[in-house]
Amino acid sequence: MKVLFVGSECYPFAKTGGLGDVMSALPKALAAEGVDVRVMMPKYACIPDQYKERMEYVCHFDMDITSAGIMKYVGVMKLEQDGVVYYFIDNEEYFSNGNPYTSMAEDLGKFIFFDKAVLAALPVIGFEPEVIHCHDWQAGLVPVYLHTLFRDSWVGQNAKTIITVHNLKFQGQHELGLIKYLSGLPDYVFTPDQLEINDDANMLKGALVYSDIISTVSNTYAGEIKTAEYGEYLDPVIRYHHMKLCGIVNGIDYDIWNPATDEKIAQKFDVNSVIEGKKANKRALQEELGLEVDDSKFMIALISRLTDQKGLDLIAPIFEQFIDGNTQFVLIGTGEPRYEDMFRYFENEHKGTVSSNIMYSDERAHKVYAAADAFLVPSRFEPCGLTQLISFRYGSIPIVRETGGLKDTVQAYNWTDGSGNGFSFDQYRADLLLNAVNYAKTLYFTERDNWDAMVRRAMETDHSWNASAKDYIALYHRVLGD
Repeated sequence: MKVLFVGSECYPFAKTGGLGDVMSALPKALAAEGVDVRVMMPKYACIPDQYKERMEYVCHFDMDITSAGIMKYVGVMKLEQDGVVYYFIDNEEYFSNGNPYTSMAEDLGKFIFFDKAVLAALPVIGFEPEVIHCHDWQAGLVPVYLHTLFRDSWVGQNAKTIITVHNLKFQGQHELGLIKYLSGLPDYVFTPDQLEINDDANMLKGALVYSDIISTVSNTYAGEIKTAEYGEYLDPVIRYHHMKLCGIVNGIDYDIWNPATDEKIAQKFDVNSVIEGKKANKRALQEELGLEVDDSKFMIALISRLTDQKGLDLIAPIFEQFIDGNTQFVLIGTGEPRYEDMFRYFENEHKGTVSSNIMYSDERAHKVYAAADAFLVPSRFEPCGLTQLISFRYGSIPIVRETGGLKDTVQAYNWTDGSGNGFSFDQYRADLLLNAVNYAKTLYFTERDNWDAMVRRAMETDHSWNASAKDYIALYHRVLGD
């Protein structure tokens, strides 16, 4: 089976969020299952030199873009790693300024160019994918181009397309006339039943309409986005196309997130040594962050973008109640200034108990996962979520709101039979979050044997990409009619 992944970022070349992790880990898992999987992404200036130096020149050609038919250079570079071939679309006009994303006005032009260049490059590089797997709005016009300007090509006649929605909030929507001009797509696609929405054009909507399959990153999120509450104004389109909608939970890269081999943590551990291992890592983190060094403290952590989506407004009214003499809190994250200032204030008020790291450090994140007893994920909505999956891997118990992938992956602890791998609350209310935190604390302090059993159970849960890769292979067979 030949599969092409198309997306705007991929670790370790360029990453700003979870999309970069998926674009890296899922192809590797598919390749391990025997799939001929290749990845296409832009050749950004920010890609580290160590990877640029390994890239091989494949070809270059000129391609017409915009409704005026302006000719633009398209270069194709290649790099092979971990059993996957990566192609990089090169054009300095579009991809020479450092970061993958700048402003919507600029991003529209470069990703429209990229989407068309992906399809134009395929016959030149000699790859004929059976499935083109597109990710988020930045790849949204690939299915549209495929069924319009490229419909008579080999790929247009034979390839099937899948769009995976990682976060419906981001859609690539802008003034209709501009997208029509930049894309050079025919007028008939800019109608309310296709790309047009509220007098704008929407690239993700185009992908939803034209793709053969719509997938999301959890079953619950697939159901949620059919509703007005979570549908971000695209719920009518998603309900109309519900027969081609499905959800597959993301995994995490077990090579990167493995406490038994993790060089970034103070003491390595596995499921058999997790209890003592976490104590050692807690002490090391407490010392590093200037927290009171005490094994008995219940350490709650939060690693997150500091935005409204993440449920941070639920924390403010209850923070003083759950920071008691037995609890420590550690944050890593950046984002909206009001949340950054809120957590700075909490640290200033609770020196030695609260550590607010307004930053992102991969090395420190590993240390926090290894040290924390519990991880807070109180999201307003969460398509999948990786935090809870990583916390399982490191024996840290997630406390989550029941939404999206959080609901699909965290089974609430049941005091009666001792089952479950975390704690959860349903309605978006601060008092319910506090109740869940207090429930976790009660088990931790009064029934440590049951808590420790849950820690081991959480570590044994398989959230690697192996299971998800098999689900995607089944999806590919389904879309191909096998």
